[in-house]
Amino acid sequence: MVDGVTLTMGVAGSKLEKALGDHFPEGERYFGLENFGNTCYCNSVLQALYFCVPFREQLLEYYSNNKSQGEADENLLTCLAELFSQVVDINSQKKKTGVIAPKRFVQRLRKENDVFRGYMHQDAHEFLNFLLNQLVDILEKECLKATSENVSNGPSNGHVNGVKQELAVTWVHKNFQGILTNETRCLRCETVTARDETFLDLSLDIEQNSSITSCLKNFSSTETLNAEDKFFCDKCCSLQEAQKRMKIKKSPRILVIHLKRFKYMEQLNRHKKLSYRVVFPLELKLSTTLDAGDSEYSLFAVVVHVGTGPNHGHYVSLVKSHNHWLFFDDENAEMIDESAIQTFFGSAQEYSSNTDHGYILFYESLSGDNKSL
Repeated sequence: MVDGVTLTMGVAGSKLEKALGDHFPEGERYFGLENFGNTCYCNSVLQALYFCVPFREQLLEYYSNNKSQGEADENLLTCLAELFSQVVDINSQKKKTGVIAPKRFVQRLRKENDVFRGYMHQDAHEFLNFLLNQLVDILEKECLKATSENVSNGPSNGHVNGVKQELAVTWVHKNFQGILTNETRCLRCETVTARDETFLDLSLDIEQNSSITSCLKNFSSTETLNAEDKFFCDKCCSLQEAQKRMKIKKSPRILVIHLKRFKYMEQLNRHKKLSYRVVFPLELKLSTTLDAGDSEYSLFAVVVHVGTGPNHGHYVSLVKSHNHWLFFDDENAEMIDESAIQTFFGSAQEYSSNTDHGYILFYESLSGDNKSL
């Protein structure tokens, strides 16, 4: 092994190269990721992010501009950038497939968050959420530091010339951030109170034999606030019955949808996995309050949970690259037919032998110049 790269291609890599043959994309590389005991939750998400082309390109640009930094400045962002650069570069080996051991990244992850230190089954969505927020935090601090040094040559404290600086809109924000608006209408005076909030992913409640479209409609459905849940209306200066609705105000470039498959069951006093069949389309239309018409998206990755419960199981990922669908299971990679994706929708019956269910969906916007997949 050299620099975390396994030199042997492996049977799966050979099969993948053979399957793609003359259709192997120019300059693309497909590498499995070694599992360090329980790191399938990490590997599956990293594959999805690697095949998020805008994110990958901006991360590699960041690496190119910052690779001279010493190990003293190592953080999750530098470790992730180094890992992606290994896949792209593979030095002079010119290998198209193989296995990489993301050892430094996993070590850094465990150092940053003790939740991921043990060898218990971890949640892929929790990891994704933690990772994106950490990347944002690192980039914002770097921007504040650079602004402070450029303007005053002084220490970074979030202020320049006594004025508090707004946090930068980072390239992670530009890829993943959308805006929700929370509207509450007082049923006495009809005044609408709106509050905006940002999101990096949407977590949707699911129902049996449903679809992403119906889940999104339920997410934006109107809720009546009454009895103990009355709303304090500033205009009426009192608690009033009201209607509340959450809507997507601005859609993100990369739409990440988390299906809430793990639900706490009071009668069981534990979490249970919902194996519900939820159809997720290859092409998705998303209604927003700001954009003209619907935002159109194309599916490019799915993180799949395999297993019957929340505390044990396995994660794999499906990714789309140059119009081919690939299946990544830690070190192994193989080509699959697009029609196979529907086998990961879930089970129409509660008890089924199929336990491979779509858990996190990654869609890329088709508007503007975002048609890179």
